[in-house]
Amino acid sequence: MLRQVLEVTLMNLRNVRSRLGSSSVIVVGIAGVVGVLIALLAMAAGFRATLETGGAPDRAIVMRDGSESEMLSNVSPNDRFYVSTFAGIDAASAELYTVADVPKRDTGLDANLIVRGVEAEAFEVRPEVRIVRGRNFVPGRAEIIAGRNAQSEFAGLDIGNSLEFRNSEWTVVGVFEDGGSAHESEIWVDLAVAQSAFRRGGTVSSLRLRVDSPASMDALRARVEDDKQLDLKLVPEEEYLAAQASGLATTIELFGTVVAYIMAVGAVFAALNTMYSAVVSRTVEIATLRALGFGGLPVVVSVMIEAIALAFIGGLLGAAVAWFGFNGYTVSTLNNASFSQIAFDFAVTPELMTNGLIWALVLGTIGGLFPAVRAARLPITTALRGE
Repeated sequence: MLRQVLEVTLMNLRNVRSRLGSSSVIVVGIAGVVGVLIALLAMAAGFRATLETGGAPDRAIVMRDGSESEMLSNVSPNDRFYVSTFAGIDAASAELYTVADVPKRDTGLDANLIVRGVEAEAFEVRPEVRIVRGRNFVPGRAEIIAGRNAQSEFAGLDIGNSLEFRNSEWTVVGVFEDGGSAHESEIWVDLAVAQSAFRRGGTVSSLRLRVDSPASMDALRARVEDDKQLDLKLVPEEEYLAAQASGLATTIELFGTVVAYIMAVGAVFAALNTMYSAVVSRTVEIATLRALGFGGLPVVVSVMIEAIALAFIGGLLGAAVAWFGFNGYTVSTLNNASFSQIAFDFAVTPELMTNGLIWALVLGTIGGLFPAVRAARLPITTALRGE
């Protein structure tokens, strides 16, 4: 039986060239499904990776209790100085988080750009941040260092340019990188100058902490949240960034899956139509094989293998299009959690490509099953007459 399967399968595959036009319908249809699915999920993966990249197990963020993001939080001067004295903290950075309307480079339309007011301690808490062009801002001056992605997405952020917002004029003096994190979609300024320009007094949005050991995080969290003098909460940085990413990333993933399911229905019908046509055109050939002693099972398996092989080629084509067309492609979108634009790169991962190929194989299996069963159940005498 295995020899019969092999012989019929090889015969079918050799004859694919004579049905190149109809066979290409399966390949192109499934390639479209796989390509769209991988591209949309790569967008979600890239967005999630960008927000979560900046997290570290030895860092935490302190915000007002009940706040879901830095934008909605405020911490008083007394509270921030008090928390900074707690044992287990190696470095603390008081930060102001707000947004300014700055035009996009591509459209010229204003969009929310994150403005983060920081002190020198911010670079101790985040030692991975480094100036790649220009210099750092001078404390007390209205100077800006722009994240790499912010500089490429927003107009007026080239070094030496002046930018006006909140009735103040700011000068761009440098560009920084942070390992591809969401901070690269921000501009950083001196905290004291930002507090004055945005009329925040002495309050800040959050307090970033670097602890002496990840093992001490739980104890420090309990100390902050159990202190009756404070109305604050401490969230490990990785946990905070994962929560910020989950909303939009989940929406994109859900949308991508729904679109892929809709396209998959069309691809399955295309595969069914193509394989049925192939079976009909080979009715006499299949009947002759069965009359010569070939069983029904080898016929079923051979038709299934042909459909799966065409689907696999389509899956490879779709995965290749997604990889070469979208991997590393930079876009920006509004992050509802932070009310601001976040620039990120599509991330076509091996896992996504594997999932795309699995989809292709499933679609090929469904598309080939019913035509294969029809070919095996066709009466020999009727098929030999070409009916």
